[in-house]
Amino acid sequence: MLKMIQIEKSFNIGTINEKQIFNGLNLTIHDGDFITVIGGNGAGKSTMLNLIAGVHKADGGRIILDGEDLTYKNETQRAKYIGRVFQDPMMGTAPTMMIEENLAMAYRRTKRRTLAWGISQKERELYRESLAQLGLGLEDRMKTKVGLLSGGQRQAVTLLMATLQKPKLLLLDEHTAALDPKTAEIIMELTAKVVEEKHLTTLMVTHNLRFALEYGNRIVMMHEGNIVLDKSGTDKNALVIDDLLGIFNQISIECGN
Repeated sequence: MLKMIQIEKSFNIGTINEKQIFNGLNLTIHDGDFITVIGGNGAGKSTMLNLIAGVHKADGGRIILDGEDLTYKNETQRAKYIGRVFQDPMMGTAPTMMIEENLAMAYRRTKRRTLAWGISQKERELYRESLAQLGLGLEDRMKTKVGLLSGGQRQAVTLLMATLQKPKLLLLDEHTAALDPKTAEIIMELTAKVVEEKHLTTLMVTHNLRFALEYGNRIVMMHEGNIVLDKSGTDKNALVIDDLLGIFNQISIECGN
C-alpha cells in the first residue's frame, strides 16, 4: 500500500543548525497492515508521518501510495488519500462548529464541491449511526459544538472524521498521549475496532510500549532516522516490554548515546 524508497530529509540545510533526519530510509507497508512505531525523541517518527502526509517534502527518494507517486504532491492533494489523527485533541476539528458540521466536512472531503451546504437527512442518519458505534452517546449531541467536548470525546470524533471516508492510509501520531490513562484505553479500543471493521492500513506512532505490543500486526522501532527493528506476526507476539527496552538500550550504547 505504501513504499518509502531511499528517503532523504534534513532541516536547516546550509546553516550551523543543519540536522539530517533520514539518509536512505526504506519502508514498505502492505495492505491491511497495522504498524505501531516506537523510538526515542528525535528518532524521526513524526517526521516520517509528516513526509507521508506532505507537511514536509523529502529532499530525495520517492513515496508511493497504492501505486501512485505522491513525492511531488502537496499536503492538500494527499489529503484525499490519507486520514490523520494528531496528539493534540484540539487539532483535526473545528471547535466552533457542531459535531454534525465537522462530520459533514470530513464526509465531503473527497467529493466534488457544490454551493450547497445544508446537511441532508440521509447524511444526518449516517453521522448518527457512525457516532453510535463509538458508544459515547455523541449521537444524541450532534448539534453540540466540538469545542465543548472532553479531550477523549473530541479525539473520538477526530478518529471518526479521519475514517468516515475510508482512507488508503491512516496515520495516528501519538493520538492517545495527551489523554488520561483511562481515556487513552477507550480511544485505543475504539481505534482497534475502527481499523478492523474498515480494514484500514494504519501507521501508529506511540510512546506507550504496551499499546505498541498489544495492538497491530507489526512493530517498527526507529533510532536516529533508521529502522532498527521490524517484527510482525508470531515474532511480534513473542516480544515483551523488557525485550523492547533491552533492544533500545543496546542500540543507544552502540551509538554512544
